[in-house]
Amino acid sequence: MVRIGIVDTDTSHAVEFARRLNHIGIPEEQWVDGVKIVAAWTEPSAIVPEERHREYNRILQEELGVRFVDSLDELRKSVDAVMVLSQDGSVHLARTKPFLEAGMAVFVDKPFACSLSDALRMVDIAAKHNAPLFSSSSLRYALEVQKVHEQATQWGKVVAADTFSPAPTHPKNPGLFHYGIHGVETLFALMGKGCRRVRCVYHDDGEVVVGEWTDGRIGTMRGIRKGAHSYGFTVICEKQVWTTTVDTRFIYRELLKRVVAMFATCRPPSDITETLEIVAFMEGARQSAEQHGVPVDLPKL
Repeated sequence: MVRIGIVDTDTSHAVEFARRLNHIGIPEEQWVDGVKIVAAWTEPSAIVPEERHREYNRILQEELGVRFVDSLDELRKSVDAVMVLSQDGSVHLARTKPFLEAGMAVFVDKPFACSLSDALRMVDIAAKHNAPLFSSSSLRYALEVQKVHEQATQWGKVVAADTFSPAPTHPKNPGLFHYGIHGVETLFALMGKGCRRVRCVYHDDGEVVVGEWTDGRIGTMRGIRKGAHSYGFTVICEKQVWTTTVDTRFIYRELLKRVVAMFATCRPPSDITETLEIVAFMEGARQSAEQHGVPVDLPKL
């Protein structure tokens, strides 16, 4: 059994992931086998209220059997792989560094980083120490997104996609980094790599980001801050157009299947270059919004 450690517990993901991996307090259809979360380390949250954070810790310790340790070094010595779950993406570089330098497999919850420079640094450290590194929003593996890939033979290639998700903001995770990343991840899961330019129309109630791909395709992401809380997309393929909302009941299970497979095989399930492009997309969208919607060219990665 692979022993997993959690770095930072200021998110409901810490509890929900532990329930599915430790097979406690959740229906069997949600279970993911092969690993167990055994230990955690956390610092006070810059985003979540202290009372809520304490409740997450109580559930992890008293109901899910997770032991809390006093330092990252102690955690490193107690587990085989780690999940960095800090809500504040700006600390992810510091949190991942000791584990990557030890050659350990690391999953980083969204957002991977809040700047392209931090993201590139993490990827560089992982490469130097041959450490498996993976980051993703759970929306990448929504059953509806998987269906598009499964129907590729009948539907043909994706020509364009329009996605939407809630996009509340927080100063620690500026722009789409805080929550709109779910819609951005969905867009890249459908369109793939290759976005070269973005422009953003921004309003306090929401924003729309238009991405231009190098092959001429166009994809859009709508971040919602007023109205119904929902996720979904329209995908335009060569032979089919499909519009759907996303059923979120199994998104954690589907993501954790890929995380566990990486911990078992040391092979990340997605190209880390695409993760870097997602960070660049969100950084470029924020720059465009700050300049009243001017196009921003993205770096080649």
